[in-house]
Amino acid sequence: MKTFTISSWIFFWLIPLSFFAQSTVSGVVSDAGNGQPIPGVNIIVKGTSNGTTSDFDGRYSITNVNQGDILTFSYVGFKPQEVVYAGNNTINVSLEVDAAELEQVVLIGYGTTRKKDLTGSVSTVTAEELNKGVTTSPADLLTGKAPGVQITSAGGAPGSAQTIRIRGGASLNASNKPLFIIDGVPIDNDDIAGLRDPLNIINPNDIESFTILKDASATAIYGSRASNGVILITTKKGTSGNDLRVNYESNISIQDVTQSIDVLSADQFRQVVNERGNPTQIGLLGTANTDWQDEIFQQSISHTHNISLSGGMENFTYRASVGYNNQEGVLLTSALERTTLSAALSHKFFENHLKINLNTKTALIKNRFADTGAIGAAIVFDPTQPVFGDFPQYDNFYQWTEANGSPITLAAKNPVAMLRQQDDSSNAFKSISNIQFDYKFHFLPELRANLNLGLDKTSSNGSKVRTQSYFSSYAFNTGLSAQDTYAQEKENKLLNATLNYTKEFNNLNFGVLVGYEYQDFHTEQIDFTNIQDPEIETLKDTFLNLNLQSYFTRVNLGYDSRYLFTFTYRRDGTSRFNEDNRWGNFPAAAVAWNISNESFLEDSSTVSDLKLRAGWGITGQQDLGTGFYLPYIPTYTGSNQNSQYPVGNGFVTTFRADPYNDNLKWEETTTYNIGLDYGFFNDRLSGSIDAYYRETEDLLITNLSFPAGSGLSNKGAANVGVIENKGVEFSLNAIPVQTDDLQLNIGFNITYFDTEISELYATQDPNFIGIPQGGIAGGTGNNIQIHSVGYTPFTYYVYQQVYDTNGDPIEGVFVDRNNDGQVNPDDLYRHEQPAAEIFAGLNTDLSYKNWGFNMAWRGSFGNYAYNNVQSNTGYYNNMLRYDNTLSNSVENVLESNFTSENFLSDYYIQDASFVKLDRVTLSYDFNNLFEKIRNVRLYATVQNVLTITDYDGLDPEIQGGIDNNIYPRPTIYLFGVNVDF
Repeated sequence: MKTFTISSWIFFWLIPLSFFAQSTVSGVVSDAGNGQPIPGVNIIVKGTSNGTTSDFDGRYSITNVNQGDILTFSYVGFKPQEVVYAGNNTINVSLEVDAAELEQVVLIGYGTTRKKDLTGSVSTVTAEELNKGVTTSPADLLTGKAPGVQITSAGGAPGSAQTIRIRGGASLNASNKPLFIIDGVPIDNDDIAGLRDPLNIINPNDIESFTILKDASATAIYGSRASNGVILITTKKGTSGNDLRVNYESNISIQDVTQSIDVLSADQFRQVVNERGNPTQIGLLGTANTDWQDEIFQQSISHTHNISLSGGMENFTYRASVGYNNQEGVLLTSALERTTLSAALSHKFFENHLKINLNTKTALIKNRFADTGAIGAAIVFDPTQPVFGDFPQYDNFYQWTEANGSPITLAAKNPVAMLRQQDDSSNAFKSISNIQFDYKFHFLPELRANLNLGLDKTSSNGSKVRTQSYFSSYAFNTGLSAQDTYAQEKENKLLNATLNYTKEFNNLNFGVLVGYEYQDFHTEQIDFTNIQDPEIETLKDTFLNLNLQSYFTRVNLGYDSRYLFTFTYRRDGTSRFNEDNRWGNFPAAAVAWNISNESFLEDSSTVSDLKLRAGWGITGQQDLGTGFYLPYIPTYTGSNQNSQYPVGNGFVTTFRADPYNDNLKWEETTTYNIGLDYGFFNDRLSGSIDAYYRETEDLLITNLSFPAGSGLSNKGAANVGVIENKGVEFSLNAIPVQTDDLQLNIGFNITYFDTEISELYATQDPNFIGIPQGGIAGGTGNNIQIHSVGYTPFTYYVYQQVYDTNGDPIEGVFVDRNNDGQVNPDDLYRHEQPAAEIFAGLNTDLSYKNWGFNMAWRGSFGNYAYNNVQSNTGYYNNMLRYDNTLSNSVENVLESNFTSENFLSDYYIQDASFVKLDRVTLSYDFNNLFEKIRNVRLYATVQNVLTITDYDGLDPEIQGGIDNNIYPRPTIYLFGVNVDF
């Protein structure tokens, strides 16, 4: 009993002592590099759920801390730090930047995350990795850099439009363009009058990074505009704690056409005409030896200048830039002049609880468009005729004329005159601005509210003016006008509001995002035409409006940095569909397992990163293009002056009903993705592999044929069919050599994908062969491609050519594939495809001390092209069709010996696989050259260096697969300097 009493007294006194041993610890967490406070740092008592976060001043306070407890301080981008509590109630901690960890922070929809926490398929290309050289469009920077992303330019014209496909695209006739978001503002993907490429308004020198969201779990947060992937463009910003920094970059380039179409020389042409022509045609031969392609192409010079100022203080950062680009095209009269202005400001208020970001980007662009029809004219114009002759009524340009001096309307036109006698110019102004308010609640620091207000405004105008000589020579007889002018205004508004709550509970990370988005697109265009008679004018006004509204949410869960889960849901509404079909629902889910964080790999010196991902999701599509503004509303079109109905002494305008479809609804794409991210030897070897399957239902077809009498037109828009897309993507980044003076980086990516139409019926019709596509030059209404069930979109639809024992084609002889004893359209067959089955990119960076060397290779395999240049000009009847004019031909006519046209022969379907050395760059850095100059970098670049291909045409890289007089991509020699002050 005595022992029990003593023990009870001891226990009684120990209870309050145990409470008194627990203490409250407070302090400030700051950046070891600049001493600035770090908000949002996680502070936790190791092994417990007791934790807190630092406020905007870096201050924290945590209770119930016992002697010997270990406090863990962690924050994204900094090395975690542990401190043992030894009784001191104030613990100030300075965290060191973890450079490797900072590189792993990536953008996602409406926020950021660490790469190790990603559950979707995402690729990031930073400024240091982007392509160097003459880059008018931002898309040039990305070519060959990311798996699953294929970029093809329309040609070598200054600022040429780019076709960008992520995983091949998901639609047939609806838009296959990815959604571009620039500093939080989704931009309008529709073309802008007077611009070759809407992306040209962004100065490539201002871009900090591209982030490509590819699978549905990554893109579904953007819902209705994300079926074809999302590309997030982040521009450069100022940095706090830095004094004013100035960067100036300038380069000059020389561009030259090193290849041309193989046409008959003047002597070869004379020989053919003398052998095959009649005496009248032989008498038309001239005495000149003119290389017409050489006459229309030139060696051009371009130059670019960029200057930026950036810096920041404790609560304020800034960056502003001015860029100027003057690019002369290699085709006479083509040119681009662009001036860009950008500014990015950021300020923190209310003890860093409120952050306001202001971004604005403005471009002034002047374009001069050359008549690319001159390229085709240069191929067929008689090489025995001179550029100039005794033709004063045509500015002395040689022309084919009748005996009375009037132009021969069916003759080829002087290609130099086509360029010199026409001025097709435009001016465009575009500005993208947004202001973001980011507020961290005082009473609940884990909750943030973000309001993003954006405006995308465009104003453009242009005119195509033809000289009287041009007009007299042939425009009058082809229905062309003396002058066409146009003006376009676009104003796109954005309102985006989100609430984001994140919390860490011991080993559990939880985050939820909810938001609302409003987008309004307004376009007004005026087209004015001065017809042949100056007193006759036509005016066309077009007004287009589109409204999109969305509600969305995302939930993220992570346990012990090993097991991750993401759920996304977005509900979108569009004004393009009627009320019954207006809203679409787009969910997505993904899981990931960070295998490298498991105990059996935690201390591995070989495996530095290993993560398995799997995702599923649905995205939508409603973009039918501006020509299908509100396709569900019945409308009427008034008659023109030639179709009015006479009543008494006057005329009455009549109206016809336009086709419409009030049953149109969302096209929906379901995607399944599984991926593996890997890193070995401290990420000296890293990359990812992804496999995906994608199915799009209720395809939006814009030119579907309807049975006679079933509607107001025999063609129109409808939801019909299913398309399947599957593929595998692989990327590898390696650092095989890394010393103090020498480093070699190798980046490689390769993609395989396959697309097939699995359903395409409005009604079950056994005679339905598909939807013809791919109009070609030559004949009337000829199409060379088709959409058919069981085949890749745009598969070529041709006759099978028969060859003799020498391997030469037999003219007009094709295989009777159905063995019915005759060759007719029933014997057309589907043969090859324009899209590559495999494409790859290889980039190498070698640095030795201050020297740098870079090469960028790109390959495309399994893609075929229809050589329309050969099919349209490569037969003798085209050369000798008339008795009053002659036309040249490609050299291929000497191989085929075709007398007549064979447009639908598979002889012209040619393997267009290629390997290209896109660019080579050599640079040298002069570090600390002068007291006020931090670095001077000199560099030289050669672009479009080498193409390896079996294709017979000028260039195997062809948008859409039909080669019809592409503007040649020049070889570019560039010299530049970059100075940091």
